[in-house]
Amino acid sequence: MKSTILITTSSFSTDGFDENLHIVLNPYERKLSEAEIKELIQIHQPIGIIAGVEPITRDVLEAAINLKVISRCGIGLDSIDLTASKELGISVLNTPDAPKEAVAELALGMILSVLRNIPKLDRNIRSGNWKGPKGLLLNGKTIGIIGCGRIGSRLAELLKPFNCVLAGYDPALKTHDSISMMSLDGLISSADIITLHVPLTAKTKNILSDDRIKSLKNDAVIINAARGGLVDEKALYEELKNGHLYGAALDCFEEEPYLGPLKNLENVILIPHMGSSTYETRKIMETNAVKNLILELDRLT
Repeated sequence: MKSTILITTSSFSTDGFDENLHIVLNPYERKLSEAEIKELIQIHQPIGIIAGVEPITRDVLEAAINLKVISRCGIGLDSIDLTASKELGISVLNTPDAPKEAVAELALGMILSVLRNIPKLDRNIRSGNWKGPKGLLLNGKTIGIIGCGRIGSRLAELLKPFNCVLAGYDPALKTHDSISMMSLDGLISSADIITLHVPLTAKTKNILSDDRIKSLKNDAVIINAARGGLVDEKALYEELKNGHLYGAALDCFEEEPYLGPLKNLENVILIPHMGSSTYETRKIMETNAVKNLILELDRLT
């Protein structure tokens, strides 16, 4: 009998799998709930899962009596209970290099779109208003990069032609080749633009808290192309609404799909978690996820 691989991410190509494997795709073609994943696991009892951002909790994992490997198609692992995975002997892998270019490019696009009010200008023309608000230059701005790993470092490279001052905070790094490292509070007080590139953990939850958002410069900009939960969304809403912040752009939210009050503000750009969503990047991620899964299953058998 063929071993089963369950694909819980919303879409996926079945190219690259061995013909001796039975592949089960996500039947809903959207982000699964905890109950839906558990039900699919109970029905199919896979030896491997290729996962997206759906919640793979302890309860889900305990129902997976045959599961040996979870291969995440992407970077973040905050949706997987890693403690439970380790206790149950389930390997967890990801594809950390694949999304680097796409997310860094999106972050740069978000910065420029906020500073130059691009979405608002587009909406104005569509509603019959030719004139629009002036914007701000990126050239010469101080960019505070929270998280200076693969994506944060690549964004720093993309920002070099704009003559920006690059400041960074990363508890894992004391120095960086192209970013001046400093304390988080020092970065908060000096940056014109804050851009987030860290995973969501207990330590990074609301790393941009109410107090830190209030401590930002007047007319500062916040960019989050990392994970929902890093920014206190209620505090962000208040500081955007009262004019303390110039603007923000968010690609991820604490609850998705996002239905909150930020939708009512014109100085914030909202993107439906599309950081790695390019055709080229998706192909690389899927290829790497399959390769990781097969190699790990081979190692374990």
